[in-house]
Amino acid sequence: MPRNLKEELFFMLIMAGLMVFGMSVYNVYLADGYSSQFWNEIIIGYPIALIVAMIADGFIVGPIAKGLAFKVIVPRFKDTEGLKIPITISLLMITGMVTLMSVFGLVINGKALSHYSSAWLLNLVLALPLQLLIVAPIARFALSKVQN
Repeated sequence: MPRNLKEELFFMLIMAGLMVFGMSVYNVYLADGYSSQFWNEIIIGYPIALIVAMIADGFIVGPIAKGLAFKVIVPRFKDTEGLKIPITISLLMITGMVTLMSVFGLVINGKALSHYSSAWLLNLVLALPLQLLIVAPIARFALSKVQN
């Protein structure tokens, strides 16, 4: 876990950067398939999505997820060993970020909000394994290298 603001920003940049990239590839593929403009769409949309994701993570979802994890969930089960805290925070972060970023994706692409529930579900299906199995381990590994 990050121990100071510098580590928190480093960790957030890796997490958000990899998640936004993975989710962008997935959503562009779902929307258009693999066309000649595939990578152009990702490159053009990536910076704004990354900025929105980092703001949402740092100021909305992150504080709520950490607050819930440390004040409600962890004390209730009194277990702070191993990966239980990081996994709890990750699950809460995934749910919150999918909720907000699905709205962002629909708005930025000019889609009706009536598509929200299907967009949310499709995003959750990829975000869970992407975050838990790929992105979080990479981010924790990178953070451990910075902390040593």
